[in-house]
Amino acid sequence: MVVSEIRRCLNEGIEFQGELLNFRKDGTPLYNRLRLVPMHGDDGSVTHVIGIQQFSEANIDLSNVSYPVYKQQSSHRPSIQDLNATSHEHVPKIQSSDYCGILQLSDEVLAHNILSRLSPRDVASIGSVCTRMHELTKNDHLRKMVCQNAWGRDVTVRLEMSTKMLGWGRLARELTTLEAASWRKFTVGGRVEPSRCNFSACAVGNRLVLFGGEGVNMQPMDDTFVLNLESARPEWRRVKVSASPPGRWGHTLSWLNGSWLVVFGGCGQRGLLNDVFVLDLDAQQPTWREVASEGPPLPRSWHSSCTVDGSKLVVSGGCTESGVLLSDTFLLDLNKEKPAWREIPSSWSPPSRLGHTLSVYGTTKLFMFGGLAKSGSLRLRSNDAYTMDVGEDSPQWRQLATTGFPSVGPPPRLDHVAVSLPCGRIIIFGGSIAGLHSPAQLFLIDPAEEKPTWRILNVPGQPPKFAWGHSTCVVGGTRVLVLGGHTGEEWILNELHELCLASRPNEDDE
Repeated sequence: MVVSEIRRCLNEGIEFQGELLNFRKDGTPLYNRLRLVPMHGDDGSVTHVIGIQQFSEANIDLSNVSYPVYKQQSSHRPSIQDLNATSHEHVPKIQSSDYCGILQLSDEVLAHNILSRLSPRDVASIGSVCTRMHELTKNDHLRKMVCQNAWGRDVTVRLEMSTKMLGWGRLARELTTLEAASWRKFTVGGRVEPSRCNFSACAVGNRLVLFGGEGVNMQPMDDTFVLNLESARPEWRRVKVSASPPGRWGHTLSWLNGSWLVVFGGCGQRGLLNDVFVLDLDAQQPTWREVASEGPPLPRSWHSSCTVDGSKLVVSGGCTESGVLLSDTFLLDLNKEKPAWREIPSSWSPPSRLGHTLSVYGTTKLFMFGGLAKSGSLRLRSNDAYTMDVGEDSPQWRQLATTGFPSVGPPPRLDHVAVSLPCGRIIIFGGSIAGLHSPAQLFLIDPAEEKPTWRILNVPGQPPKFAWGHSTCVVGGTRVLVLGGHTGEEWILNELHELCLASRPNEDDE
């Protein structure tokens, strides 16, 4: 198919020439002689691609489905002058051997056996090939299958609420192109008292959950608050639990399957912690329950954590009681009858650090970014990125070689925000940043690309002045909620900034 051939040429940095069958808005077919010419910089990397299109009429019987969709040109590479000279020449008749046989398949075979296995981006491209493909690819059930195969069942379940308003086709396009991304600010009711900082928050469905934090005079807090965004007038309320973990700050709070949450580590009244507690938010009587586990990691704070497959807790780095930075990575499978910590051995590990982020993409792959990292005898803010696939038999940390314009990547930072998009890309913003850079600037990367490239994402609206990883939640895969701002040590948790990654058609009704 033409999309694969164009992608191959772009990935290899070589020229593409081909003849495509396109359609006008009124359905009239026409030939598109396309040429893509890569432009190289001083270092040999591709900086720009020049595209040249020349259209001519196509005399084709649309009642016959066996017509050519793509015809590759000869190996001869004409100059731009050659293309201009032949722009008005008659397009030679295509022989039957050039016909696209895939269009002779039935709609059912095309949809279930071929189209459903492609990426959302490729399906959108194929939809512009011809009228039949357009009709097939606009089917919402097919689009859901495409998203589920590409992003996983857990992700598509979280996105169900958004698709009720947009449909899978539009949602997939907006999450791929980020064309509808925007900031907005709103306020909520209720109070989180006593006031605090250094708490941890995460989302469970459409609810934001906040646990612990550092109160007045460094007092560790042990209470739990919830904010239901589905309510007509959302307001913070304290969750009445029959038992709580010891108070703490500098810990992590992560979402598991369903309505379950897990807390790990942090700094308590008697020093650093390495305990694990879980909570079922929907239980008739919510209770924090400690998980007895073997071989726990060293007690720590300001580490990073995430969950894989909805039940595996991964913990990385942090700081010990004596101030030593850590570089280890541990995994705890909470689905097992007797959970036991397992250190993930790697022949090489990123430098020790705290205040970094750990994100999941591609189901089992980890993306580590930034933090305050050890560099010789110094501790410096970092903008390095690392990846690991915990689904491999022998997982290994690898530094991600990235490129980007105008700089190599986001400015070095710690305590920042990392947002994993359903399509596997990751957004970085906020935190404590070196230099005079804006915390509101968004950076986008796809770690799965052959040559991962940082891109700046310009989003309209009112962004927050500050954004911290421990106070930011991702709701439903399409909403990034930044809890409050702060003036000095005072946190304002009734002010929320939302990064909307997809349109909200009913926003005016709220």
